[in-house]
Amino acid sequence: MAGTGSAPETQLTSRERIKRALANGKTGRISKDAANAVMLGVFRCAAYITTLVLVAIIAYVVINGAPHISPDFIFGWPQGVNAEGGIWPTIVSTLYVTALAMLICTPIAVLAAVYLAEYAKQGRLVETIRYAADTLASVPSIVMGLFGYALFVEAMGLGLSMVSAACALALLMLPIVMRTTEEAIRAVPRYIRWGAYGLGATKWQVVSKIVLPSAFGRIATGIVLAIGRAIGETAVVLYTMGQAINLPISPLDSGRPMTVHLYLLANDGINMNAAYGTALLLMLIILAFNLFARYLSRKSR
Repeated sequence: MAGTGSAPETQLTSRERIKRALANGKTGRISKDAANAVMLGVFRCAAYITTLVLVAIIAYVVINGAPHISPDFIFGWPQGVNAEGGIWPTIVSTLYVTALAMLICTPIAVLAAVYLAEYAKQGRLVETIRYAADTLASVPSIVMGLFGYALFVEAMGLGLSMVSAACALALLMLPIVMRTTEEAIRAVPRYIRWGAYGLGATKWQVVSKIVLPSAFGRIATGIVLAIGRAIGETAVVLYTMGQAINLPISPLDSGRPMTVHLYLLANDGINMNAAYGTALLLMLIILAFNLFARYLSRKSR
């Protein structure tokens, strides 16, 4: 701006902008070293509290559940009023419905992400789609469960079954996988695309042969994290899968996942030992998926 003695903001270097921001800041009542030490202590305290809460939860579940974990408990069948014996059918139902949900969700989410990142013209429509995906990710699971019951169980006539629960879980997983895949695709350097175009590659060849393989690690990480969330859901599968204790074979069969079994055991209070054991196994399964996601993330780097 001429005549003011100061250069326009766009002409300042990063160093000059930082110096200007520090010079224009308010002068504190305490020294900057003391303020830095205080805030460092606050940040450390917040980190320690978060870690302590996590450790307390894990320790509580492990202490109460570990004594009741045995091969008979893992591979046995429920007995009596489904409160005694093992939980093998619930483990199979959990893995079955999660795998089915992943098969439904992943192709749709990845293709949508490829369209948004590579093909769509950036504008209001694309922003609306992204906003809709972010909104869908924040929908409470019980609302998604009621919606899945109304649409898949009642309107489509699929009944309380694996496929109904898988479709409802896929709706929960969809925004996570889609947004993660889109960010992974955008993280692929542009010069790789330019080099492929310079060699005469088509748009689809660049996407399928260059971009997606380069982003595979981050895409797989997003899928695994979405699977971890699906495994821990209760309300969605409670309304769409049912509570039947059986070993599901067909996607139209009903079943009882571990989360519902845990909820019923804890709610009725008839066998808290089995509830703690189920909670520990469920936590270990989710932890395994999270560790696998971290492994894929590190490998992709």
